[in-house]
Amino acid sequence: MANGSTFSVIGADVTIRGDITATADLHIDGTIEGDITCASLVQGEKSGISGAVVAESARLAGKVTGSIRARELVILRTARIEGDVHYDALTIEQGAEVDGRFAPNARQAVKAVPNAQVEAAE
Repeated sequence: MANGSTFSVIGADVTIRGDITATADLHIDGTIEGDITCASLVQGEKSGISGAVVAESARLAGKVTGSIRARELVILRTARIEGDVHYDALTIEQGAEVDGRFAPNARQAVKAVPNAQVEAAE
């Protein structure tokens, strides 16, 4: 039960310099200078992240400077993103600003898998 309901909150008054890895959900209202890897990320409007984000699901409302890779990604209207975005499912609210390229995760995997199987068979 603890694994399913565990989450960590980084408050608005907190600044972390370094990478963060969490197996549970992560709610960030503060400032992160480093990469984030977690199951689920919720970013507050006043929050800032400088680094790569990797998550199963992410709901972004603040500033992100760095690449984002998520299966389910929601970019809220208050979000300001500078970096490439990789996703399986994507929702962007009107008003969000993204300066970067969008690419679905599936497109990369589909190309890589058949080539590897063909080479292995020969």
